[in-house]
Amino acid sequence: MDWLSLAFMQRALIAALITGLTAPAIGTFLVQRRLSLLGDGLGHLAVAGVGLALLTGMTPLPVAVAICIAGSVAIELLRESGRASGDVGLAILFYGGLSAGLLLAGLAGQGTGTLSGYLFGSLLVMTGQDLLYITILGVVIVAVAIGLLPQLFAVSADEPFARSIGLPVRLLNIVVVSLAAITVTVSMRTVGLLLVSALMVVPVATSNHLVIGFRRGLFAAMGLGALAATSGTVGSYYLNTAPGPLIVVIAITLFAISWPASRALERRTRRVVELPDEALLAHQPTEVHPHVHQENCGHLAVQHAGHTDYVHDGHRHAAHEDHYDEH
Repeated sequence: MDWLSLAFMQRALIAALITGLTAPAIGTFLVQRRLSLLGDGLGHLAVAGVGLALLTGMTPLPVAVAICIAGSVAIELLRESGRASGDVGLAILFYGGLSAGLLLAGLAGQGTGTLSGYLFGSLLVMTGQDLLYITILGVVIVAVAIGLLPQLFAVSADEPFARSIGLPVRLLNIVVVSLAAITVTVSMRTVGLLLVSALMVVPVATSNHLVIGFRRGLFAAMGLGALAATSGTVGSYYLNTAPGPLIVVIAITLFAISWPASRALERRTRRVVELPDEALLAHQPTEVHPHVHQENCGHLAVQHAGHTDYVHDGHRHAAHEDHYDEH
């Protein structure tokens, strides 16, 4: 435990803990929106910010944050306007950001060796100023993600419905991609820009195996992310390797363990619900129904006349436009 007395390890552990909490918190919304690869695109875009900082002599982290936010908002607005599809926007982020970063770093007289600490994470380059930026940004990310959880979930799960109930969909979408951009840049010292997407997605997939419900899944993913990030950082000290790859390997290992564990839990908790025959014939709109039924939401799914009914508290609900019908 002598590593605890080392200042750079103390900084690295704090940064890893913040990264492990923030990346899955935002990744939960990205997975819900089927934008799991957005973190990869933003990571490549952040390389351009690092290259610009090296060329101008500025601190890389704030420059990368500014470039990432500007790029993510531009892509979101293009996607919303219909001028570019989601995959085209991601391709622009992937290739444009990485190419610009390498070009700018080359013009600054820096090779790929300088960028590798940002691409794959490095304990040795963590400074006190970096840790201050990471802590402030991490607190903002977690506070916004939890504080706006109902609104962000509504936009991520069903954008037309969120618009119909009066939510500012465009603003909330911009909030999601901006938080994702900040999360990516916060993570470049620990996981690295090329691997941060894995920490945004894998703990979320693991939590979906183990818990039911969006809120519980978000907090479980944050816990799993923190576990993978801190254990990977400590392990990298003993193995003398970059922390990013080890953190991702641990996260994937937890995912592999969670799959058989979830199957065992499912067999133990599965319930058989018997419905009266007349329940199959009744058809009427339900009252306010805050729970959003979806695949693996924990309720029994029944195929019925070309759609899916969900058994919930002894009733069968089927999604119909902006409400649920009770069968």
